Amino acid sequence: MRLVIQRVSEASVTIDNAVTGRIGAGLMILCGIKNDDTAEDVAWLVQKVTQMRIFSDAEGKMNLSVKDISGGLLVVSQFTLHASTKKGNRPSFIRAARPEQAIPLYEQFMSALEYDTGRKVERGVFGADMKVALINDGPVTILIDSRARE
Repeated sequence: MRLVIQRVSEASVTIDNAVTGRIGAGLMILCGIKNDDTAEDVAWLVQKVTQMRIFSDAEGKMNLSVKDISGGLLVVSQFTLHASTKKGNRPSFIRAARPEQAIPLYEQFMSALEYDTGRKVERGVFGADMKVALINDGPVTILIDSRARE
């Protein structure tokens, strides 16, 4: 699984002119699921996301997690995170998981985030044409891949 995590002061997702998810300060997470991802990838990423200290403390140092600040979480599925641009000019998405595999892992990821943080996770709709708006705070943007645990 690949995540693009952005520290935001606010974020929202809109589908057919209706807002389906909105947060204030917290994390906007784009989530791409690969065809060989498993529940182990979900568990590892949830721990990383909820414990990552990327929010400023009273001294202005990035020392607090999303849990520490009771921040919001907005998760949007994005299969294009697994695009291959090796050949030609048209990206290939062959490594992205098919919906029948990706949807259960996407749902599991959000449920595990809710369980770990004790907060509702706002979300988009898997496979929908979504408009995402955000104000990146910092800017702080972090990429995490469960297969490149660095």
